Amino acid sequence: MRDPYSILGVPRTASEADIKSAYRKLAKELHPDRNTDNPKAAEKFSEATRAYDLLSDKGKRAQFDRGEIDGEGNPANPFAGMAGRPGYGRGGTYGAGGGNGGPGPGDFGGFGADDVDLGDLFEGLFGGRKNQQQPRRGFGRQPPPPPPKRGADIQYRLAVPFVEAAAGRDQRITLADGKAINLKLPAGVEDGTMMRLKDKGHPGTGGNGDGIVMVEVGPHPFFRREGDHIRMDLPITLDEAVRGAKVKCPTVDGAVMLTIKPGSSSGTVLRLAGKGWTKKSGKTEAGKTERGDQLVTIEIQLPADLAALEQRLDGWVDTARPREKFGL
Repeated sequence: MRDPYSILGVPRTASEADIKSAYRKLAKELHPDRNTDNPKAAEKFSEATRAYDLLSDKGKRAQFDRGEIDGEGNPANPFAGMAGRPGYGRGGTYGAGGGNGGPGPGDFGGFGADDVDLGDLFEGLFGGRKNQQQPRRGFGRQPPPPPPKRGADIQYRLAVPFVEAAAGRDQRITLADGKAINLKLPAGVEDGTMMRLKDKGHPGTGGNGDGIVMVEVGPHPFFRREGDHIRMDLPITLDEAVRGAKVKCPTVDGAVMLTIKPGSSSGTVLRLAGKGWTKKSGKTEAGKTERGDQLVTIEIQLPADLAALEQRLDGWVDTARPREKFGL
């Protein structure tokens, strides 16, 4: 596997947020559902996911940076780099050479690969050859069998309506094996959130892979998210603004009654506590997930036919100076 930093396109000094952002960008670009005409997309997606899994784990990232494990998370070869050290290359010497290219004091001997049987040398160091009839294999040890491989991950795309994502309602998803399960959305879920379903991938000799679910939060015709809050503009009539009224206001949990105070102006913001987005911060003492607020901006809507209104205002002039603060 290539360097996980290179796969995600981030430097080794990248922060956790930088790594997460880079992975989300790649996940959206490489998702198999968006690359049906590119069979290599799934392979690159899985490669990016494995790279993110390693770098998002602080312990594994530190081990990789120290050279203790490779990009797959396997222990690094204890003999890696030995060929480049003095005395171990072909024809190399160990220590200061003697005159005319010959070995000097402290030399390893100046032997090349053609001068000495390295198999005999290392077999002596590691306790001798157990079977004299056994053919030599490098350093005299059989390489360990490759570790069993886990099955490949399976990628899913889950479209979640805005109001259900905001309230954190469970979603139903059908897996590749045909089974449908209930999926609990994480608090604070957002468009592009990646969820891992352990052992829900393809089978393998080392166990099943995982299911990787990318959440796509749909837009809404009048709600919009602002952090943990939800904003919307609520039109009211001039009569409701002047006299005050109780009007119905939509929320992601259903309509509620909203009190408009007499003399309310356009731009007035009213707050509906606990009607916003689920928060990542945790849960209340009652065990419920905390939520932000819904912020409602009042918009006064004049009647389409202004004749009657003009007749009532005939002879009346508003003496207020709303633009005085601008020096106008």
